[in-house]
Amino acid sequence: MTRIVSFGVLLGLVVLFGLLSLRVMAGFLLPLLLAAMLVVIFGPLHRRLRDGMQLPEWGAAALTTLFVLLIVLVPLVLLVVRAGGDAVDMLRSPDGLKLDPHVLDGLVDRFNDATGLHVTAESVNGELRNLAEDWIGPIAKRAPVVILKSIIGLIVMTVSLFYFLADGRRMLESVTKLIPLDVRHQWQLLAEFEEVSRAVVSSTLLAAIVQAVLAGFGFYVVGLGNVFLLTLLTFFGALVPFVGAAAVWGAASLYLLFFVQNTWAAAGLAAWGLCVVSTVDNIIKPIVLHGQSKLHPLLALLSVLGGVGALGPIGIFVGPIAVAFLQAALTMLQAEIDSMSGQTGGGDGGKIPGKAPLGTPAGSGGVA
Repeated sequence: MTRIVSFGVLLGLVVLFGLLSLRVMAGFLLPLLLAAMLVVIFGPLHRRLRDGMQLPEWGAAALTTLFVLLIVLVPLVLLVVRAGGDAVDMLRSPDGLKLDPHVLDGLVDRFNDATGLHVTAESVNGELRNLAEDWIGPIAKRAPVVILKSIIGLIVMTVSLFYFLADGRRMLESVTKLIPLDVRHQWQLLAEFEEVSRAVVSSTLLAAIVQAVLAGFGFYVVGLGNVFLLTLLTFFGALVPFVGAAAVWGAASLYLLFFVQNTWAAAGLAAWGLCVVSTVDNIIKPIVLHGQSKLHPLLALLSVLGGVGALGPIGIFVGPIAVAFLQAALTMLQAEIDSMSGQTGGGDGGKIPGKAPLGTPAGSGGVA
C-alpha cells in the first residue's frame, strides 16, 4: 500500500513539473524543433567529420555547427538585411510610395465621374503615404522586441544544434530508458521523425527557392523595381500555405494593370505566375515528399495545410510529423495485436526494416 501511494505521489510530481517545464520551455519549442531538423539534415556531415577526421564528438559537432552558421544562417540574415534596406530606402524616398500622377489621373477622373467627388492624384498619394505610415508605425515600434526575440531564438537554436550533435546519443539513451515503450518502437518513431523531417524541409525549401527564382525572373522581365525585395517576399510567402507566391506576383500584376496601365506586362506576369510559378509548387512538393517519406502525397499536403491552420507557421513541420507518427503508431499497434493473437510468424522478431534512425550504427543506441 505504501509503495502504491509513493508511486501515485511520484506520478503526480512528474505530471506537475512536466507541465511546468513545458510552460517554461514553450517559447523555445520552435528553435528546438528547427535545431532537431538541422540535426537530421546535417547529421551525415557530422558523422563524416567525426569518422573521416577522427574527431571527438564535440569537435565534429562544433565544425558542423560552424558550417551551418556560415553556409545557411549568415547568408539568410544578409538576405533579410538587404531586403530590409530596400524597403527602408523605398519608404524614405519621396516617390517610394507615390503613384505616378499621370497614370493616376485617368483612374481619378473616372472615380470622380462615377461618385461626383473631387479627388485629386495628390490627395490619393498623400492618403496612401498616411496609410503606409499608420500601418508601418506600430511594426517599427515592435521591431526592437521582434529583433531581440529573433536573436535569442537564433542563439538557442545554434546552441541546441551543437548539443544535439555532440550529446544526442546520450540524450536518446536517457530518454529511451524513461519512456515505457518497447525500444524497437521508439527507434521506429525516431526513424519516422528523421524521414518525414528531411522530406518536409527538403520539399518546402526547394519549392520556395524555385518559385522565388522564377518569380524574380518574371519581375525583372516586366520591368518592376525592387526585384530583390519582391523575390525575397516571394520566397517567404511560398513557405507559408494559404499565402504562397501568388500573393506577391498577383499583387504585382494588379499594380501593373491598374497603376502602370501596362496590360501586356500585367497579363504576362499573371500568366507566368499562374502557369509556371505556382504550378511548380504543386509538382515539386508531392514528388519530394513521396520520394523521401512513406506519406501519400495527398495526406502530406493535407497534414501541412491542417498543421498551419491549427498551429500557425510551425504546423508546416509539426503537421506531417504528427501524421507520420500516427501512421507508425497504428502500424506498431497492429503488429502488437497480431503478435498477441498468435497470427505472426515471429521469425524476424523485433527487427525494423530500413536504416537506423538518424544514421545511428547498429548497436550504438543513439544519435551519432
